[in-house]
Amino acid sequence: MAGLSISPPVRLKPLAGEWKNALAAEREALRRAFFNRPAASESLHRHSRLIDRQLKQVWSTHALPRELALLAVGGYGRGQLFPHSDIDLLILLPSGADARVQQKLETFVGTLWDIGLEVGHSVRTVGECADLAAQDLTVQTSLLEARLLRGDHRLFRKFVNSMREVLDPADFMQAKQLEQQQRHARYQETNLEPNIKESAGGLRDLQNILWIARAADIGKTWRELARRGLITLQEAREIQRHELYLQTLRIRLHYLAARREDRLLFDHQSALARQFNLRDRPHRLASEQLMQRYYRIAKAVSELNTILLQNLKARISPARDKEYHPINPRFGVRGELLEARDEQLFEREPSALLESFRLLQHHHELKGVAATTLRALWRARRRIDPAFRRDPVNRELFIQILKSPSHVERALRRMNQYGILGRYLPAFGRIVGQMQHDLYHVYTVDEHILRVIRNLRRFSIPELAHEFPLCSRLMSDFARPEALYLAALFHDIAKGRGGDHSQLGKIEARRFCRAHGLSREDTDLVAWLVEHHLVMSITAQKQDLTDPDVIRAFARRVGEERRLIALYLLTVADIRGTSPKVWNAWKAKLLEDLFHATRRLLAGHRVSLESSLQARQEEALAKLRLYALPEHAHEKLWSQLDMSYFLRHDPQEIAWHTRLLYYRVNSPKPIIKARLSPAGEGLQVMVYVPDQKLLFARICSFFESISYDIFEAKIYTTRHGHALDSFQVHDPNNRRPQYRDLISYIEYELGQRLLHKAPLPPLTKPRLSRQLRHFPISSEVNIQPDDKGVYRVLSVIAGDRPGLLSRIARVLTVYDINLHTAMINTLGSRAEDTFLITGAALYDPKTVVRFERELLEQLRT
Repeated sequence: MAGLSISPPVRLKPLAGEWKNALAAEREALRRAFFNRPAASESLHRHSRLIDRQLKQVWSTHALPRELALLAVGGYGRGQLFPHSDIDLLILLPSGADARVQQKLETFVGTLWDIGLEVGHSVRTVGECADLAAQDLTVQTSLLEARLLRGDHRLFRKFVNSMREVLDPADFMQAKQLEQQQRHARYQETNLEPNIKESAGGLRDLQNILWIARAADIGKTWRELARRGLITLQEAREIQRHELYLQTLRIRLHYLAARREDRLLFDHQSALARQFNLRDRPHRLASEQLMQRYYRIAKAVSELNTILLQNLKARISPARDKEYHPINPRFGVRGELLEARDEQLFEREPSALLESFRLLQHHHELKGVAATTLRALWRARRRIDPAFRRDPVNRELFIQILKSPSHVERALRRMNQYGILGRYLPAFGRIVGQMQHDLYHVYTVDEHILRVIRNLRRFSIPELAHEFPLCSRLMSDFARPEALYLAALFHDIAKGRGGDHSQLGKIEARRFCRAHGLSREDTDLVAWLVEHHLVMSITAQKQDLTDPDVIRAFARRVGEERRLIALYLLTVADIRGTSPKVWNAWKAKLLEDLFHATRRLLAGHRVSLESSLQARQEEALAKLRLYALPEHAHEKLWSQLDMSYFLRHDPQEIAWHTRLLYYRVNSPKPIIKARLSPAGEGLQVMVYVPDQKLLFARICSFFESISYDIFEAKIYTTRHGHALDSFQVHDPNNRRPQYRDLISYIEYELGQRLLHKAPLPPLTKPRLSRQLRHFPISSEVNIQPDDKGVYRVLSVIAGDRPGLLSRIARVLTVYDINLHTAMINTLGSRAEDTFLITGAALYDPKTVVRFERELLEQLRT
């Protein structure tokens, strides 16, 4: 590079070792100082200054040309460096580098890595920086906070001026808003393990505000924004408190993980809670307390982010020539946004707080709330006090929001976002940000409730009727659906208090409905739904729906058709709102079967055991005739089946078994047949084989070997000693196999294992999910007689893991216990399985105790 002055080289290896040791010692001193007095902002700045000193020393020692410039960019440029964050550097060149300078720069960067600095660096001219910044928002953002560490001041000023020319504040703001929306969408499913930096309400949302303000030359700090009138000094202090908490949490997380880790993983939540001096309470884990505080702060940051972005937009790109069009004496529309007539409206007339959300529902052309109105609304939320809640006007406004034909969930979500919903419903406010470490809810309680309401609303949208046709038909005919929304709003509102949340929630719901003038009928319905919101799910997934007594007991509990419809709709919406992975076609079928059977019973269709049996057989024969089978083809197989078989299998399944087996009833070899499940998901597999010891264990082991889950098993032994078993299986990872190949593989491979009575593979210690490792489930085993005293009902609760069903099957075999039905219910990482069993061992109390003890031991292994 012509004209650059280059000093002679210096011997670096001895120095690098000294620098590395000194840097490690000073970083350790910083760590100790932080834990001695956790001052996050001071710690970040001290770390940044430490790296400044080290970089300047290394730069000077390498005798790089004076015409170059070393710049700190990104978070490091801001002077805030987290313990394990990358150190972002830009080396500015006046023009292209020759080979000698290039070699010196490579040696410089190599030395930085040698001494323990994880740097991200680029080497560019001012022109190259300008070109890249014009094309790449990330580069533009990173360079926005650049500061000079060493080198040519004139080159740095040229760089700063060039960046100002490239930067258009309005375009930059629009791009950063879009980037934020995309980032929130990318991290929205990490609700229980949020990213402190990137998730909604994280540090990045706060940085976004300051980047936009800096680009528009409005301010670089929260106090400067307050001086410019975008926020008050009190709001600036509130933002600083939230930022300080998030910074402290991130620093602690980096130190705890000993690496750059910004996700609040289950692995770290309990340890972090201890660092904040939180302790387990009777009904709240320390980690749950920590996370609730985090979620509430993230929610507050999201509120402030929304308000400030709108205020910045109004300042950077003020609306021109947009008239104010009154809607009523209090509100109007300006530029598709709802605007209060004056900023003191909410202070003067607090009822306008709820009215604003009602207007947003009613006027579909409105895209949001004007910046000044949103800011005034947020500040006035403290006006929602007991007197506000008792005001009949406000009570009527809230009910009208629920009665709206559209945007119910959107209105409630906005109210939650701006802190209005939790103030109007203090019980709801208590569960905002509350975690649920039950291994199947992946959302906080408030988020789960809003998703349940969203699911109910989707049932009423004709364009979405294809998703859940039965639910959509029922919802379209359901009078006064606001009762359903209220049941959803209160069904989990009492979680975390201790005691039965269904009972406590029922009391809250009844009190609310009476205070808000609901009819006695609807009040009773809402309270009943909250109290019994788990009953239909438990009945469908844990009891034998082919047993008429089960249906009769459930029908007695429900009592009437309106309650049945409401409970069915709420149950489907509730399960779908727990996690994207919990709902499946098999659960849908079980609930639908229970609904239809109960509805027929409530309508007066009394069916005896004999008539039910006859009806099933006649329907199965009608299906067989479609396959042109000989008239008496079924008789040979059916003569080997008793009443229990026909009651526990539906007509379609009976016909399928008969069609496959009528000509080989006495087959000495296993017959394995599989097909796509009529439920619409997974496979249905029939196993027909002379009965053998360890049969169920072998079948379980086989499906575990191909990573398929069994979620129902019907086990039956014919009169002549053949096992006729039926399984519903599916892939929990939702892979899309070639089903023809998979079916062929199952039929052949499972048949071979059963034919040769292959020995069971040795049990290995299963790999637990991270969630189970840190929030283990206490295994439970319960054995009770069924209502008729014919069977014993074995209920098992345990953390789900590979091989669980095989372990249970092996213990059953050891005690000569016969399995008749298995209902496998997996809720995220939690298994709640129910087995219908018989056997002599179950009538000896001492043997039962040994059996339970051994089963528990296997569940805990």
